[in-house]
Amino acid sequence: MRDVADRADVSKSLVSLAYRSPASVSPHRLERILAAAAELGYRPNRVARSLNGAREDFVGILVADTRNPVLTDVVESARATLADAGRLGLVTSAVLPSPSSGSALDVEVVAMLGDLQPSGLLVVGSVPDMDRVVEMTASARLVIASGRPGSRGGLATVRGDDEVGMRLVVDHLTALGHRRIGHVGGEGGPVAAGRASAFAGAVREHGLDAGTIVPSDFTERAGHRAASALLDSADPPTAIAAVNDLAAIGVLAAVAERGLSGTVAVTGYDNTYLAALGPIDLTSVDPHNDVIGRRAAELLLAPGHVPASDDGVLVAPSLAVRGSSTTVV
Repeated sequence: MRDVADRADVSKSLVSLAYRSPASVSPHRLERILAAAAELGYRPNRVARSLNGAREDFVGILVADTRNPVLTDVVESARATLADAGRLGLVTSAVLPSPSSGSALDVEVVAMLGDLQPSGLLVVGSVPDMDRVVEMTASARLVIASGRPGSRGGLATVRGDDEVGMRLVVDHLTALGHRRIGHVGGEGGPVAAGRASAFAGAVREHGLDAGTIVPSDFTERAGHRAASALLDSADPPTAIAAVNDLAAIGVLAAVAERGLSGTVAVTGYDNTYLAALGPIDLTSVDPHNDVIGRRAAELLLAPGHVPASDDGVLVAPSLAVRGSSTTVV
């Protein structure tokens, strides 16, 4: 650091400030410092700085499912916002596959992240055992993005408004004449449970039977299994709303296997890149993941106490209508 200061003709303390809080240094001096550091091959040792308590520039990002494209969108938006503020966003998976329960908290990884003393922790998606996460990262400001805290209260959250999203789906399907609408979802954590509840409320608003919900988590396999049960029932639905896009792809497969493509309407949720692929052409709720990621990062960066409420910060979704649901009954 002294070498960088000498090369840039500034003080050592200003070099330190440039890495801790780039916005506090004039653009001209910051450019000189970064150029000098690049010439000398210097970079700060972030682990040593964490051990010394200098951790303002480091944010941990725990992801519930690194395979889920919707969570990837949230992470990328959050990291871009953190980078603009001179913060490093270190991303890791929060869970390990578990044959018995589907997923389990990766305690060793979370503990190691806590040992590094990040200034903030962004939890993306529904992570199991949030109490343990909070306990092991107690010194960090914590925000949940695209997830719910479950039974634990007092945590700041930023997520899409699932009640509005499911209402958009049901309004769309009923406008096309559908009266028997099924839902595959409800399993896999608080988000799935919340969307199932929102679906039930939306169909009740239209005077429809709210009991056509078959349990499914967020996977394609579960969506296929649940849709098969619905389609093989005595009174099959003419439309199926899935908990997310991956489950909806499983639904589409079950519909195609029965020769019902173009007859049974299918909708997804999260509007991932999969929904827009030509062969899938899936109507899906867009929760605006870029907005969720950005606002979650902004909460972590904001000075003072991180606000928390029962509902959290709700981002209004929209409906991307495609060919999977446009058949009129």
